[in-house]
Amino acid sequence: MRGISVYADQITAQAGDKLLFQDLSFQANGGQAVALIGQSGAGKTTLLNLLGLLSLPSKGKILINGENASSWPEGKRERFWREKAAFLYQDAGIINEESLLYNVSLTKVKKGQEQALHCLKILGLTQAYEKAAVLSGGEKRRLGLARLLYKQGQVVYADEPTASLDAANRQLVTDLLLKQAQAGALVFIATHDEKLGQKCDARICLGE
Repeated sequence: MRGISVYADQITAQAGDKLLFQDLSFQANGGQAVALIGQSGAGKTTLLNLLGLLSLPSKGKILINGENASSWPEGKRERFWREKAAFLYQDAGIINEESLLYNVSLTKVKKGQEQALHCLKILGLTQAYEKAAVLSGGEKRRLGLARLLYKQGQVVYADEPTASLDAANRQLVTDLLLKQAQAGALVFIATHDEKLGQKCDARICLGE
């Protein structure tokens, strides 16, 4: 299941008239945690979106396992997101009107719920059947991480996963993301967190 490679081939990105980065190339493989670092506005989240095929570069291409994924049709991109990728974004994509358990498994079918409950327990979220609307911002971040753990994606995309968390929860999130890489996933992390960046296997520095 695991063992994926992503190659950014001479990619350029712009935000309006602003050039964020130009002719950027690097390769990353399963088993690595890769930090995307730089000042605010340098393009960390933009790069994360490009690597996750959520948007297209102004120039260049993203190759996944040697295929030009930038030219994939919508159906193939959706299949990649569904079968291979796991996302942890700052808003976590939480559905407030649904239970914590549903937000992890994204199904009301009982099959697999035991694993979803286990992931919630790891993140210290015991109110599995309460609606997500009752959670604080930090708890919603942990709920998003529980979903990520449940999905076990081959490639993980995390945007500022430790932002606005206290020291204990920063450590929890850091450890869980690095364990995903140790288990064979390719983990991309856009972050301002220097300690997290230093613990990654590779660092892509933007704005330098």
